Amino acid sequence: MISAIYGKKIGSTQIFTDTGSAVQVTAIEAPPCTVVQVKTEETDGYNALKVGFIDTKEKKVNKPIRGIFEKNKLSVKKYLKEIRVENFDKDYKPGDQIDLEIFKIGDKVKITGISKGKGFAGVIKRHNFHRGPMTHGSHNIRRTGSIGMCATPSKVHKGKKMPGRMGQKKVTVLSAEILDIIKEQNLILVKGNVPGPSGNIVMVKKI
Repeated sequence: MISAIYGKKIGSTQIFTDTGSAVQVTAIEAPPCTVVQVKTEETDGYNALKVGFIDTKEKKVNKPIRGIFEKNKLSVKKYLKEIRVENFDKDYKPGDQIDLEIFKIGDKVKITGISKGKGFAGVIKRHNFHRGPMTHGSHNIRRTGSIGMCATPSKVHKGKKMPGRMGQKKVTVLSAEILDIIKEQNLILVKGNVPGPSGNIVMVKKI
């Protein structure tokens, strides 16, 4: 059985356990994902299911994307994503659906999404560098400082911690616990934080 589903982060709240403790949870709306295309090693070089979720109007997607749905006589979906698998446990075909039945309360899952973008940042904010001295005429308060490159090797190595764009990267939270499933509203409540802002698309995969 496919053990992953895509959903939209709704936001954070808290629930109370049987012992009366307040636990912070994140709500993820995960409507049924419709299989749009089945990819196999023979045809595409890897095994995966292309799935679509959240209905939208035809005019809001371009013609190539619209053609994928028209070919399989499916309603147009707002999002198209892939779920990679090692081996298929059954024969999937376009039109099959993946829903919250694959999870149960207490399952451990990993959640992957794009983190919040924070724009261009210096080394103090981005890499937690210490600042320079602020007295005795120092001008090196929040600057990067020496990067240690001279005549040899006469270049800056890749990966050097320097100012740059912060955030907006793929982040995975491991071993998040499902505390509740509200099937009527297609909601999953997971313990702790989930990458990205509210409205962010995330993948929830059973470990």
